[in-house]
Amino acid sequence: MKITLVKKILADGSPCKKCGDVLAKLESSGHMARIDQVVVADERDPASEGMAIAKRHNVNRAPFFMVEQEGKEAAIYTVYFKFVKEVLAG
Repeated sequence: MKITLVKKILADGSPCKKCGDVLAKLESSGHMARIDQVVVADERDPASEGMAIAKRHNVNRAPFFMVEQEGKEAAIYTVYFKFVKEVLAG
């Protein structure tokens, strides 16, 4: 299983507040060690890796998690607590 966290940089260059909150929760809970990759969806750069992932999976909010498992379609989680419950705690 590969877990990617997509966080956002706003159009004015500032970090997304909710993304920072989720990163802090991941760090304090010890779950950050389970995240394989963190990519940025930069609103100033539509070609950024995070923006491309969001577009490909029709996601319009951040942060979000993409969970990839061999032989399965990627699962997208836009709600932190659901992600923790279904992926990290499961």
